[in-house]
Amino acid sequence: MEFIKVLLLGLIEGITEWLPISSTGHLIILNSFLSLKASDAFISMFEVVIQLGAILAVVVLFFSKLWPFGKKNNLKPLKHEGVGSYIKTDIFVMWFKIIVACIPGILMIPFQDFFEEKFYNPIAVSLALIIFGVLFIVIERWNKSRKPSVTTLSSLSYKVAFAIGCFQLLAMIFPGTSRSGATILGALLLGVSRTVAAEFTFYLAIPVMFGASLLKLLDFGFSFTFTELSMLLLGMVVAFAVSIFVIKFLLSYIKKHDFTAFGWYRIVLGVLVLLYFGLK
Repeated sequence: MEFIKVLLLGLIEGITEWLPISSTGHLIILNSFLSLKASDAFISMFEVVIQLGAILAVVVLFFSKLWPFGKKNNLKPLKHEGVGSYIKTDIFVMWFKIIVACIPGILMIPFQDFFEEKFYNPIAVSLALIIFGVLFIVIERWNKSRKPSVTTLSSLSYKVAFAIGCFQLLAMIFPGTSRSGATILGALLLGVSRTVAAEFTFYLAIPVMFGASLLKLLDFGFSFTFTELSMLLLGMVVAFAVSIFVIKFLLSYIKKHDFTAFGWYRIVLGVLVLLYFGLK
């Protein structure tokens, strides 16, 4: 039964990590109904580290856009030749922008435990789902009359990257906000196109989620039981497989649609959860 729960948690993580509907929020809510029979410390660590599976999906799908090194015979368009290889300088620049976007989150790390203690609960999650659902609808309606000023990753400035990183802080403070939702909303407000906003959000997740997972693992320790390790690996594998399909779906979806539907989903889910726990 516990492994069935892990399969479900991996499925939810793979779907909600990339759609702007909050993976952490869904995992908190699901855990309230279908809690794993494990220690609180393991569950807290599991809900974060399982995201590594989802992050690996980004690495696999976008490897050619993320890895700046290669051999001369298969990388003709590269700009600068190194020793026995070519280097894509534009990819290096993109990684520097990602590092800049990570700075606000790094500064927030010392306060993370405080915010988890205050807001890591179903009521706070449901309120965040509703509030950011409304913001998605309002901003998308306002955004229809605007033409994006940033339509490629290369035209995204360091200043805009840092600002997107500041928006990402909202997800660190309020579970249920959605890391991808906060960064995409911030990017749209800053004049970034939906496609570029989504793609930059995918890339930004790599160092952010890796760092968050490392901190959780260090806090938990590496002394897993065989069952705990099996549960963690299974959750990561499921999250990885599901993420492959979800990322492809989202990139295809936003070419023809905006994020309004996700806003309505957040509102409906937030209201239902608020009613359930309020009446309970």
